[in-house]
Amino acid sequence: MANPYRELFQVPGAKGFTLAGLLARLPLPMTGIGIITMLSQLRGSYALAGAVSATFVLTFAVLSPQVSRLVDQHGQRRVLPLAAALSVLGILLLLAFSYWQAPVWALLASAALAGCMPSMSAMVRARWTALYRGQANLQTAYALETVLDEVTFIAGPPLSVGFSVVLFAQAGPLVAALLLAIGVFALVAQVGTEPALQPRAATAQRQASVLRLGGVQLLALLMVAMGVIVGTVDIVSVAFAEQQGRPAAASLVLSCYAIGSCAAGLVFGALKLQSPLPRVLLLGGLATAVTTLPLLWAGNIAGLAVAVLVAGVFFAPTMIVAMSLVERIVPDSQLTEGMTWLLAGLNVGVAFGAAGAGQMVDLRGANAGFQLALVAGAAVLLVALLGYRQMRGQVARCA
Repeated sequence: MANPYRELFQVPGAKGFTLAGLLARLPLPMTGIGIITMLSQLRGSYALAGAVSATFVLTFAVLSPQVSRLVDQHGQRRVLPLAAALSVLGILLLLAFSYWQAPVWALLASAALAGCMPSMSAMVRARWTALYRGQANLQTAYALETVLDEVTFIAGPPLSVGFSVVLFAQAGPLVAALLLAIGVFALVAQVGTEPALQPRAATAQRQASVLRLGGVQLLALLMVAMGVIVGTVDIVSVAFAEQQGRPAAASLVLSCYAIGSCAAGLVFGALKLQSPLPRVLLLGGLATAVTTLPLLWAGNIAGLAVAVLVAGVFFAPTMIVAMSLVERIVPDSQLTEGMTWLLAGLNVGVAFGAAGAGQMVDLRGANAGFQLALVAGAAVLLVALLGYRQMRGQVARCA
């Protein structure tokens, strides 16, 4: 039987932009948790660390759809280098300010500048769309990209934490800045697969944001709630491991999340489900909510690793379904923007989760932080239920 994933890379340049995109998207999750790890070590406050990280992620969530719109108008080669340069500058300033013990406002300002980072996931999806528009392989490409998104969002944090704990406090964000510069340069250098610019007349017809669509709003809210779970797991795992006297074990715990989520995503991507996507989304929301419960019962590093592994199993499949639903309900000409809004929602949730969990850790200890994940899991289920009721008819009409 033919391997659909292998068929994707028969087109010249596909392997190159996929690898470049993978390098360029790793800095996003690495920077958020890297800021938390760095400032918690240097300043001794998880609340401050979470607030600065939230500033970075929220700025990214606001600006990334606007960067994507500029890319649609002017092309990746013109926009991405400038956006990436501003982001790298912001990260370097943040590292310098943390070293010099600069005031809080300087940390927040540099984190906001770092948030100019473009949504590289959307850029790579745009290249796949240009190659396979109207073909069955396009759906396979979207599934692959969702799994790669999950790989970076789950593998990035333990890498960043590991660098900052083992080397020096600023190492995680510094590596993220280097990867962003290298990845963006490698991507824009591949001009053969860059999507062609849309005619100005067609662009003018797309002024209204796809965020006005009810289905996109619900899916973005779903991603916010799921992001809260991720942000909570990230910061509480770091605090829990430090509380246990084993700070380096945080990388191991977060790697367990990666194993559970990525393995489930790969298996799910290979399945050919007959159930309607809104129903699968509802089931995924229910499973996501239930699997946050074991986090409350973790008493040691081993128990936390198992609980985090279980919590990660349904993350990637639910994210895959959400992205597939966007592809169904958003006009083809605005698909990149639609994907970007969902990724932005995920990062908003990560920011809220990090900030909220940081406050709870400072006030009540590491274990109390996981209560926020339980609340977020309930929100995932609620939004999935609303999405099921609203989108089941809409998806059927688009099919």
